[in-house]
Amino acid sequence: MSSLRILLLGSGGRESALARKISQSPRCAALWIAPGNAGTDAYGTTVPSLSPMKFDAVEAFVAENAIDMIVVGNEDPLVAGIYDYFANKGVMVVGPSRDAAALEGSKDFAKAFMQRHNIPTAAYQTFTADTYVQACDFLKTLQAPYVLKADGLAAGKGVLILPDYDEACTALRTMLDGQFGASSAKVVIEEFLSGIECSVFVLTDGNGGYRILPVAKDYKRVGEGDTGLNTGGMGAVSPVPFADEAFMQKVEQRIIIPTIEGLKAEGLVYRGFIFLGLINCAGEPKVIEYNVRMGDPETEVVMPRLASDLVDLLEGCAKGDLANIPAEHDPRAAATVIATSGGYPGSYAKGLPITGDLAPEHSIVFHAGTSRNADGQVVTSGGRVLAVTSYGRDLADALANSYASLANIHFDKMYFRRDIGRDVMK
Repeated sequence: MSSLRILLLGSGGRESALARKISQSPRCAALWIAPGNAGTDAYGTTVPSLSPMKFDAVEAFVAENAIDMIVVGNEDPLVAGIYDYFANKGVMVVGPSRDAAALEGSKDFAKAFMQRHNIPTAAYQTFTADTYVQACDFLKTLQAPYVLKADGLAAGKGVLILPDYDEACTALRTMLDGQFGASSAKVVIEEFLSGIECSVFVLTDGNGGYRILPVAKDYKRVGEGDTGLNTGGMGAVSPVPFADEAFMQKVEQRIIIPTIEGLKAEGLVYRGFIFLGLINCAGEPKVIEYNVRMGDPETEVVMPRLASDLVDLLEGCAKGDLANIPAEHDPRAAATVIATSGGYPGSYAKGLPITGDLAPEHSIVFHAGTSRNADGQVVTSGGRVLAVTSYGRDLADALANSYASLANIHFDKMYFRRDIGRDVMK
């Protein structure tokens, strides 16, 4: 099999984990990460000046560097149509077409897709500013708490869960009046599902072939005990004890296969990762949301637990012959703890020097919100700064390793949750 020159688009912890895994493949001849961060040079060449959203600049870079494959890390370029832009231009692209990326780009589209294909999810209706009165009437038919979702992309901030009817009506008005810009011109209201969440990741090749990657569970609330504001994710663990063989058989038969068959039946070109945000309702899996790329911080535990060659899988995806390529799982547990800037997800300082051991013996430190200052010092540049991942005999062992490594890393006002994984280890 030939070696490949690969361009990975993105800059976070997810892209750091993908870059590490891609770089380990003997088939990776060269890897560029754009725009990358202060840690991605460990795996390839970082290209900080290249924006994934400037497709013409990406095209010029692809031609100049004889790129064979583009791997799209985050959702924005996919929803904007990067797959379609590069169709018939002689380069493989891992990711769905613009129309298929509406599974993440539009909550309303995703819910209607699930309804059409009998995929289990929460009951819902979609509303605009013109149907505000009807929306409040629909809220009366639901039990508290109330779930409001901006239809479009909102950088992980477009979902509100409100405990009170009047509060929900007020929040709905604010959303429809432009709280999330054009993304909340339509708002999906859905019933609240009670249960415990997990993330299932699937690679699919557009021809019906698919591979299920290791299952993970992330932790979105900033505070311990799942309290406080929602964040992009404070940590993740894999495997997930309740996602046993019986549960995953239901997921595959009721959700994964109908999703892949539904995409094909509707002529939606999809060659990439599908992220299924699921909830376990008393043993019954239901879909909370689709994402059209890997999750963050789940990627930081899923990639270390993927025992197969990722480049082989990505090529199978892009070429439409994934059915012939295995996806083996590492039996060890993995746990990720996120170190964030003080104040996140609100306002926080940037440019704070990061010191300590960023290459510990028993952990992998994935950079997320980092950059280098004029002196070459690694500094903070985002809310979620580092993702510290460790293997272990079990989750408790893996978490102990990650926390031990975090004790030797420092930046001003560094914060992390100390209870990651505790709920699923009970």
